[in-house]
Amino acid sequence: MLKNNLKTVIYFVLLSALIFSCKEQNIMLENSDINNLYVMVKYKSQPDKQNEALITLNSLILEVKKEPNFVNIKVLVDPADKTNILLFEEWSDEVYYKGDHMKTPHLQKFINDSRSFLAGPPDISFWKLNSNYIAD
Repeated sequence: MLKNNLKTVIYFVLLSALIFSCKEQNIMLENSDINNLYVMVKYKSQPDKQNEALITLNSLILEVKKEPNFVNIKVLVDPADKTNILLFEEWSDEVYYKGDHMKTPHLQKFINDSRSFLAGPPDISFWKLNSNYIAD
């Protein structure tokens, strides 16, 4: 009986240590993006050119994904007005984004080509993470 109780206690201690270790690692991963740059880019397509804008943006993003410091991009479309397109970007290096990324040939080509399907220049804003809530 004492042998079984000892096994149970050891099992419980090891399991608790494993759970705590995983929880600590998860917290560290969540905090690792605290210095990332978040970029909101608001586009307005010309009337009846939303599809062209989205196709071209998606092609651009396939190239952008290959860049260093890229974390992710979400493309959002306003369901009430499909000419409103929002990119929600995350980058691990602000200096890279504001410097080298802006000079890439694929981005420069997009800027040039976008005159034929966008209503004007995008509205770009920069953000830093304050807090992040995820489902339990």
